[in-house]
Amino acid sequence: MASPPEHALHRVVVVGGGAGGLELATRLGDRLARRGRLHVTLVDRGRTHLWKPLLHEVAAGSMDMHAHQLDYLAQARWHHFTFVLGALAGLDRAARVVLVDAVQDDEGAQILPPRRVPYDTLVIAIGSESNDFGTPGVGDNAFTIDNTWQAHLFHRRLVNACFRANFAADGRMLHIAIVGAGATGVELAAELHNTIRVLAAYGLESFDPERQIHLCIVEAGARILPGLPEYIATETLRTLEALHVEVLCGERVVEVAAGRVKTASGREVPADFTVWAAGIRCAAVLGELDGLEANRIHQLVVGPTLQATRDPDVFALGDCAAAPWTRERLVPPRAQAAHQMANHVAKTIERRLAGRSPTAFQYRDFGSLVSLGNYQSVGTLMGFATGGTVRLEGLLAKLFYISLYRLHVWALHGFWRMALDTLSRMIRRQTEPKVKLH
Repeated sequence: MASPPEHALHRVVVVGGGAGGLELATRLGDRLARRGRLHVTLVDRGRTHLWKPLLHEVAAGSMDMHAHQLDYLAQARWHHFTFVLGALAGLDRAARVVLVDAVQDDEGAQILPPRRVPYDTLVIAIGSESNDFGTPGVGDNAFTIDNTWQAHLFHRRLVNACFRANFAADGRMLHIAIVGAGATGVELAAELHNTIRVLAAYGLESFDPERQIHLCIVEAGARILPGLPEYIATETLRTLEALHVEVLCGERVVEVAAGRVKTASGREVPADFTVWAAGIRCAAVLGELDGLEANRIHQLVVGPTLQATRDPDVFALGDCAAAPWTRERLVPPRAQAAHQMANHVAKTIERRLAGRSPTAFQYRDFGSLVSLGNYQSVGTLMGFATGGTVRLEGLLAKLFYISLYRLHVWALHGFWRMALDTLSRMIRRQTEPKVKLH
């Protein structure tokens, strides 16, 4: 029996190729588009994908982004969906089209014009970015690590500074301030502590990280890792203190100036490099999507089925979705939540094609893990069978942390390609530098 023409198929458009969006497009492509049951399009402003929880490793230099990036065009070819390059510019719900912005090259020349992508079902999954809360100087004097290029740029600038300090051989100090003591901030601090020392071993004979690098985490809240259990925060703080990473809690940053960070208490923290890793918000365009409801940080407000409150043909998942969890809490912005949401939306789309009603999304918190590079890993796993919580430390916690990324690779490529990829990377690491040197 011949498949219906492409223009007659149900059109699913996924905007955002992060963890949830790419997993959803891949699953729909393999299960439905390959059989001619629908047409899937993925829209993203970038050409490649990297799992966002790895960005702090790119920034520290313990991971080469080029070795882990996935090309959207290749993934689309392998898994039967279409890729459209460009940023979300708006939405015309009456015409059921997504407005995609023009694409320009590094010199400002236009590569692609603005486009209109038609849909029958739309899924918004563009993730989140750092929230500077309107703090003066962040845009001009601080780095963020919201995407691979920002993380790569920070690492390159830091390596150059280490080279300069080594050539000068004058014992100059390099101060690194990290604003925000969430998982990204504390994991970045630990990775930097390790990778700078490894970097110095590659010929920087006049540069001593023990004396010339000072790492400081500045947190507005009362403790580090405010969204995670107290046990994880306590163990993480103990490790950071052992590494001589200065941690300042209860210090709200009010200005990021050149060479220093100012707090509300009047304290000035020296900073040759400032990384802003505090809070999240979503792109402002989500607050202007043709009448869809959004909250104050521009997350799309969705109901229990992850459908937008004002349009049942629009879904949102991942960090950009304000999805109900408990009576007083929203589903947290975590990779495990995006993964679960992607699975739920995929099943919902299958149900809708079959003429059945969508079901409510049930988020299951499987625990929290924090990896402090080679020094320590700590976390908790939720025991649903017993209703209890299992605490993890050391090698076991590290293995669980690594497995999270491997599960993401499995979802994108299947088990055997994931297994081969894991094995090949283990072999390559034996012949490559332990840190990125440029």
